[in-house]
Amino acid sequence: MRRSRFTEEQIIAILREQESGIRTADVCRKHGISGATFYKWKSKYSGLEVSEARRLKVLEDENARLKKLLAEAMLDNTMLKDIASKKW
Repeated sequence: MRRSRFTEEQIIAILREQESGIRTADVCRKHGISGATFYKWKSKYSGLEVSEARRLKVLEDENARLKKLLAEAMLDNTMLKDIASKKW
């Protein structure tokens, strides 16, 4: 997955800039982002503080790691079942 050019702190600062009264189109143009990106960020980060955004990132990384471990365990389990079901 492609990494963002912006950190969580920068994203929250951009969202706050728009909340202060500047038009969305002007904020997007100033920072070189599309409107779709802005609204995606807004749905994900609106109302969050910087510390909460960091915690969200840590939880997302941990969730991805756990999903990968579960998928590997399920694959191993399936392989063992296939081997056990065959007649020697």
